Amino acid sequence: MERAAEAAAAGAGAGAGAGGEAGGGFSTVSSRRSRRKRRAAAGGDEAPAEPAMDTAEPATDTAEPRPSKRPAFPPVAAEALGVAKGEMRKVPVPANRYTPLKENWMKIFTPVVEHLQLQIRFNLKTRNVEIKTCQETKDLGALTKAADFVKAFILGFQVEDALALIRLDDLFLESFEVTDVKPLKGDHLSRAIGRIAGKGGKTKFTIENVTRTRIVLADAKIHILGSFQNIKMARTAICNLILGSPPSKVYGNIRAVASRAAERF
Repeated sequence: MERAAEAAAAGAGAGAGAGGEAGGGFSTVSSRRSRRKRRAAAGGDEAPAEPAMDTAEPATDTAEPRPSKRPAFPPVAAEALGVAKGEMRKVPVPANRYTPLKENWMKIFTPVVEHLQLQIRFNLKTRNVEIKTCQETKDLGALTKAADFVKAFILGFQVEDALALIRLDDLFLESFEVTDVKPLKGDHLSRAIGRIAGKGGKTKFTIENVTRTRIVLADAKIHILGSFQNIKMARTAICNLILGSPPSKVYGNIRAVASRAAERF
């Protein structure tokens, strides 16, 4: 038994020495490609079986029908989404806007009722403008458009400017305060508001014309009406004025930005 164990150990050592000399201490690994070549050389009849399997897989993929166009879904009726079930929006009216609302009521009433097919009234008890859907309402976004239209007028915009919210889809309202940009008090706040307005409203009109927006200054609150990109330009200009930049520098900056935006589109 001892002789057999010594002979086995000697044989294992000799095999390890031979493997180390042949591979430099590493075992040689044959790749799959070399194995396939050896199999192809060994058995000529079995070799074509593997390429046949590879070519069969794409055939199954191409056999499935693929849609060439986008799926066409019919438009959903307003009744299916519950629009005609009497949804209501309320827009509060402050005391300083009672008289303008009374004077321009027919200009507000006509587009909301005739074009958007909604019902509108002014509740004297709650001092709210109430807008409600009815059976004739077809547009899903009519209620939101009408509420934004009335809200824009209540904030101080002209009726003609606020009507653009009904006619166009890419217009928005944004409101912020001067103190949101920089915490100012007393005369410093008054001077910041004066820089935004300018002498006789010149600075405000210039920003409106260059950025194609409408701006309302109501004490320390600022309301901007326009598209997303134009609101961004006007807001940047107003923030620079609040932070103390001279109007001439702000004019140059917004004109440069507006010209680049015009070239882009």
